[in-house]
Amino acid sequence: MPDVIADLTLVSAQQLEERISMSAAIEAIQITLRDGFDPEDDLARQILDVPNGQLLLMPAAAAGAVGQKFATVAPGNPERGLERIQAVYILVDGTTLAPTAILDGTALTSIRTPAVSAACADVLAEPDAADLVVIGTGPQSIRHVEAFAAIRPLRSVRIIGRDAARTASAVDASRGYAPDADMRAGTVDDIANATLIVCATTASEPLFPSEMVRDDATIVAIGSHERDRTELDPVLVGRSQVVVESRRVARAEAGDVIVAVEAGMLRYDDLVTMNELLTGAVAPASDRPRIVKTCGMGWQDLAVARLAV
Repeated sequence: MPDVIADLTLVSAQQLEERISMSAAIEAIQITLRDGFDPEDDLARQILDVPNGQLLLMPAAAAGAVGQKFATVAPGNPERGLERIQAVYILVDGTTLAPTAILDGTALTSIRTPAVSAACADVLAEPDAADLVVIGTGPQSIRHVEAFAAIRPLRSVRIIGRDAARTASAVDASRGYAPDADMRAGTVDDIANATLIVCATTASEPLFPSEMVRDDATIVAIGSHERDRTELDPVLVGRSQVVVESRRVARAEAGDVIVAVEAGMLRYDDLVTMNELLTGAVAPASDRPRIVKTCGMGWQDLAVARLAV
């Protein structure tokens, strides 16, 4: 009888970084959508409350492959020096459904989330968008600098955080991803000049007012998958073209969208899906801000995980 465990390929965090470039991850997300996969058809994930956080079960089946992420969200982890999201990922043979590989899911998440953001921003953002503001100082903030540097030649980067020491550390850690950019700690006032904005926080209320945002700006909000938490001003959401992974997920988990709808600033029918954007069914707006609101879905992990093996 075969030893299933012995036959598994184990992929560590270091191996993931060696095998998957950010540019390749971005391309994998774009190809998955352009080849016809519709996230509306993604397998439903489970979010379960457990002591000290949440347990996420994220299955996916796409392009002949199958996978499952077992993840946890622990809000107290940053204070312990750990990433907020911890995970393992299991790849499964699409024909036999036998497990073939186990990947470091925490490292996978740190690549795929900014890759999803940049895959959409690459289509939405102006060709000459070069001034990036990142709100947040965690690992996702730093990796989003890497992802946006992969799609646009960044001229300036401003990282905004509540803690000066963490902000300085995030700035230092980001320098290698955009060595030619004017990179430094910033303030909310920098939003007024930004053409690219990333919100990667645990905020429950808007981080800045709508009137600060330029009409030619592209904004990404990744901070939460909870219905009552929002990083973006509902007025901003209402005046923008809003791209989501799927309407089903947006109605259930995208607090920025749900709050704006409940405030009468947006209709669910106004939403554009990533499938519609990447296949060209809906064109990017040119007269107003563009927002990408993500909650995280299993197909994204699967698209990137396949590159590792």
